[in-house]
Amino acid sequence: MGRPGPATQAKRARERKKQERQQEKGLEREARKEQKKANAERYADSDIDPDIAGIIPGPQPIVEDY
Repeated sequence: MGRPGPATQAKRARERKKQERQQEKGLEREARKEQKKANAERYADSDIDPDIAGIIPGPQPIVEDY
């Protein structure tokens, strides 16, 4: 068996893209965590559950976008 060739530019680009995506996902997680904390603080003194705040029970109005 022969030895594998040197890493190609394509592989480097894939690895770089993978790292960038991981960083983006990390930033998105941080943003969601901060948003969740802000929502919890906003509704901390009330009896409203922040997960369902603003949801209206019953039939929803029909939205016509055409």
